[in-house]
Amino acid sequence: MDPQHYDSAPADGEPNGLPGFDPEFKDIVDYILRITYRIWEGKQVGLCHDYYSEDCPVYTLAGYSEGAEVVMQNTIRTLGGFPDRTLHADNIVWGGDAEAGYHSSHLISTHMTNLGPSEFGPATGKQATIQVIAHCVCKDNRIVEEWLVRDNLSLARQLGVDHDEWAAQKAAEPLDPNSPFAQWLASEAARVGNVTRERSPYPGDPRDHRELQVARALHNIWNARMVGDTNVLYAEDAVLHASAREDAVGTTAIARFYMDMMSCLPDARLAVDYTCSQSMRDDGDFVAARWTLAGTHTGGTLWGAPTGAPILILGESQYRMINGKVVEEWLVFDELAVLTQVHRARQK
Repeated sequence: MDPQHYDSAPADGEPNGLPGFDPEFKDIVDYILRITYRIWEGKQVGLCHDYYSEDCPVYTLAGYSEGAEVVMQNTIRTLGGFPDRTLHADNIVWGGDAEAGYHSSHLISTHMTNLGPSEFGPATGKQATIQVIAHCVCKDNRIVEEWLVRDNLSLARQLGVDHDEWAAQKAAEPLDPNSPFAQWLASEAARVGNVTRERSPYPGDPRDHRELQVARALHNIWNARMVGDTNVLYAEDAVLHASAREDAVGTTAIARFYMDMMSCLPDARLAVDYTCSQSMRDDGDFVAARWTLAGTHTGGTLWGAPTGAPILILGESQYRMINGKVVEEWLVFDELAVLTQVHRARQK
């Protein structure tokens, strides 16, 4: 997105409300919009060293990386395969402050043409549009931590790639159990596995506690198995845009989405890791939630016959709420990486 879509930077000498950040940035939304545009559409990829800390961890379900140099190299590789890639900011929901760090949940519609070799193979010439959410912690003019979720399953399908075959090939690559990525997967699975199944009460007035309402509803649906609580969280005609799927319209269809996932991971537990609710949009009340799901692949049909594989899912959702009910949700996770976990168990 052209950064001028957002208001211009403060005048010289005018405080920008972002202590520790360059004075050109009006606020954290302006910061995220501008640096994203400069690095991707502007192709000023070397600015990764200006806007990422030298030890910044980047967590994805497909791998773990650390530091501005690796972020820069990964960006160059992506642009090599998709040189016309554009990143449209559908929304930025944020929280935090300068002292603790600003959290930004950046919902992106990214359009691209596969004009060069990529992780999916030789150039196909095909176009694709997928959704991404980048959750960043920003402090002192730099991103110091990032969780990145992409709908890579949709990308593979739009490029004409056999996603199941690709996941099997990826699973065949050795995974060192002592690598930072493997250790992160194991530690996250252990952390989420300790989440209580006890049901959480709802706040008295959900309109005054949007973040708490979302966090408690997700806990009750996933951990207490109160799937009928979709009727508490969502409006009757709510729409769920979930990765690699047709939209689920209405609470019955949304509950079916939850049940389909749970049937694959009957012992699953979910941790709501962060919520925030200040948005660049004004067409409703918005909440962003970063969450982690862990369970064992012992049922269902989404990912083929059960394998007994330990599954970890890193996800992020943004909710648009009106009168205390969710009317629209954007839910993104890397289902291609989930398939890779399933195939890794099949190959043992």
